[in-house]
Amino acid sequence: MSELRIGVVGAGQRAKLATHAHRPGVARVVACADPSPRGQAHARQLFGEDVALYEDWHALPAGELDAVFVLTPDHLHAAPALHFLDAGVAVFVDKPMAITLPDCDALLASAARTGTRLYIGHNLRHLPMLRRMRELIEDGAVGEVKAVWCRHFVGHGGDYYFKDWHAERANTTGLLLQKGAHDLDVIHWLAGGYSREVVALGGLTVYGANPHRRAAENGSGSGSGSGSGSGSDTESLMSDWFDVGAWPPSQLRDLNPVIDVEDLSQMLTRLDNGVFTSYQQCHYSPDYWRNYTVIGDAGRLENFGDGIDGDPAEIRVWNRKRSGYRSDADLVIPISDSAPEGLHGGADSALVAEFLRFAAVGGPTETSPVAAREAVAAGVAATESLRSGGVPVAVAAPDPAVAAHFAESAGHHRRVSSIPASTL
Repeated sequence: MSELRIGVVGAGQRAKLATHAHRPGVARVVACADPSPRGQAHARQLFGEDVALYEDWHALPAGELDAVFVLTPDHLHAAPALHFLDAGVAVFVDKPMAITLPDCDALLASAARTGTRLYIGHNLRHLPMLRRMRELIEDGAVGEVKAVWCRHFVGHGGDYYFKDWHAERANTTGLLLQKGAHDLDVIHWLAGGYSREVVALGGLTVYGANPHRRAAENGSGSGSGSGSGSGSDTESLMSDWFDVGAWPPSQLRDLNPVIDVEDLSQMLTRLDNGVFTSYQQCHYSPDYWRNYTVIGDAGRLENFGDGIDGDPAEIRVWNRKRSGYRSDADLVIPISDSAPEGLHGGADSALVAEFLRFAAVGGPTETSPVAAREAVAAGVAATESLRSGGVPVAVAAPDPAVAAHFAESAGHHRRVSSIPASTL
């Protein structure tokens, strides 16, 4: 048995995710590419002194790697992912899959053409609270699903998304896509369908008026940031500027010199199976959590707290009678706070473990590259609707032949390792 040899593209804030793949005896991060000295130093800190460092991801030795994590800023996902897919190296791309639909479709087409394994990092599918919600739905706790609603209170949005590259459309398309890709994927997952028509409204309602911006020469829009890692020429990470004491949000300092993404967004969708959904995202709420509500023809369920990073959470189900307001739900399910080690309630470690198994031996996965593409498609269409004043926009479906490939050939892609699945 040999170890999976792992490469990493981008050593910014999100690079910590790849530490879950640095498991000597099973898998080992052997190479990392990042153009900045800060990123390279961070890679040594995360993966050890033996990791080979490169400034340019083109220089990573594809022939010596079994799998690659692409953890760059969002607008830089597609190029390295396509490069390694074409080289036959299993690829993990952090969410969102890309910031444009053509790039998503190019990734799917490459993986289908070459038979190379493609995996997208939608870690919330491994979040204990959401997995339990999906189990309840599948068990018929609310009957047939008719509506799914999500409210996302992004309490640290100013620090996470308005002080670096996330604040610019050129790097994200918009936060309705960048931040919302997680939630849109979960909405589709819980509802059992994909968005086909959307309408949205929103705007830059708080941070656009904040005059406390960095000077443009300090690195507009290219920082490593809090999201998908590095791949830029700056020397700062979100941990360098995070200021939990700044309140209200208008008191935040050192915002990105360019801010042209919305900080408040709301969208409505019709799915291909007739389910209706809504998504609301606010980047200046005092609290930080996600609230999902699922309504069926025989009940309703909702989470209070989401269990991310040790926060308490429970799911409440009302499905036995009609009534006025009552907090005593018919079923209350506490979500254990004893999650596995790691961020996002243990979802990150579970995500990476699944990718390592998939890269090594294939098989079905909780995540789906087609579903990841559908989340981007919904976010792109909603952003178009929002910026056109709420005009309804149709969501393009993927190429049927490509979608069929992923539906029919799960577990039959190119094998890259002889490591037994039981060891991963």
